[in-house]
Amino acid sequence: MQFISCHRDAFAAGRDSVGGGGAAPRSNTAARRQVSVGGRRVKTIDVHAHCVIPEAQALLGQHTRDVRFGRGIDEVGTQRLQVMDEQGIDVEALSINPTWYRAQRDVVERVVSIQNERLAEYCAAYPDRFVAFASVALQFPDLAARQLEHAVKQLGLRGAAVGATVGDAEFADPKFHPFWAKAEELGALIFLHPQGAPDIERRLGGNGWLTNTIGNPLDTTIALSHLIFEGTLDRFPGLKLCSAHGGGYLPSYAARSDYALRIHPEMDTGVLLKKKPSEYLRQLYYDTLIFTSEALRHLAAEVGVSQLMLGTDHPYPWQPDSVDHILQAEGFSDAERIAMLGGNAGTLLGVAPA
Repeated sequence: MQFISCHRDAFAAGRDSVGGGGAAPRSNTAARRQVSVGGRRVKTIDVHAHCVIPEAQALLGQHTRDVRFGRGIDEVGTQRLQVMDEQGIDVEALSINPTWYRAQRDVVERVVSIQNERLAEYCAAYPDRFVAFASVALQFPDLAARQLEHAVKQLGLRGAAVGATVGDAEFADPKFHPFWAKAEELGALIFLHPQGAPDIERRLGGNGWLTNTIGNPLDTTIALSHLIFEGTLDRFPGLKLCSAHGGGYLPSYAARSDYALRIHPEMDTGVLLKKKPSEYLRQLYYDTLIFTSEALRHLAAEVGVSQLMLGTDHPYPWQPDSVDHILQAEGFSDAERIAMLGGNAGTLLGVAPA
């Protein structure tokens, strides 16, 4: 798939050298779409935007190429600001999908250090267009907590991007409590992005790209359910957690969790939840990458507009009209549209309004 690469060589000059030496992408302000709601200019903020750092990937023995479109990362990277301008995205919150959770400690320390430093440099080069989520080595929770603190306090990153699981471990495992505690202490937003469902990969073969189409939202659904039922969200009520793809399937079927607990209360072994499972959904955050107006309306009804933030999945072309998805959905007030387009994310990420 296609990613931008953030390479350090040109940052000192205030440029984005994409993939090692490409021309710096420059925003064409004449063609930049400016979004307004009710006559009010709105700063749009995309909380779901991917990138990779080739230097760090090399340490992991990984490589990225746009195999779907046949283009390399150099070409894709130079188009990022242009695409943002065309879509009406003012600010992207960059994140890197974790592919390092099985790496050894010495390797992953270097990988995370490189990635967070490059992200900080990239955002500093374009302070009005980018913020970023830090990478953290969650297979070592104590290290991840320190990395998050350094990234937020020293590098100016706005939170962290995490997968839905860490190797074979669920985030509800108590060993991750030090990380959640640090995130809560810092008030940092944690962006949870799924990694598929490898445990049922055999059933996801065949047509339909089911490893992603079904596997990704299922991965998120399982992760959030564990955080609820194992009491993690009770233990860390101030945790700010945003999940990709509208929270997977959970918001569409949350009442089943309530009824299951009522019918078989013994399944809540060792944990006494403070509220109904579905009620925890209103303390989490979600991107709006759910495609239809009816899906957006339903998600808002389940969790509240205050919990929703624009997401594009850039550079993947899942929903290139993400802004219009919010603008054209029926049943929302101007204030609610403004909140979803950028107001909610601006508050959480410390981005000033337009």
